[in-house]
Amino acid sequence: MAKIKIDSNLYDRVKKAAEKVGYSNVEEFITHIIEKELSKIEAADDDSTVTERLRGLGYID
Repeated sequence: MAKIKIDSNLYDRVKKAAEKVGYSNVEEFITHIIEKELSKIEAADDDSTVTERLRGLGYID
């Protein structure tokens, strides 16, 4: 497993947030946040691909 370094103040904030919303540990919380953000980025990429295809087919200008 890869490890990353983050500022200790940020880690403290993340730890408090993870506890507040019920995650079992900081790693689980961070993993969830990263997966959620990656899904948004990947969905945006998919949307632009679909738009380009529809434009190429003449369905949109």
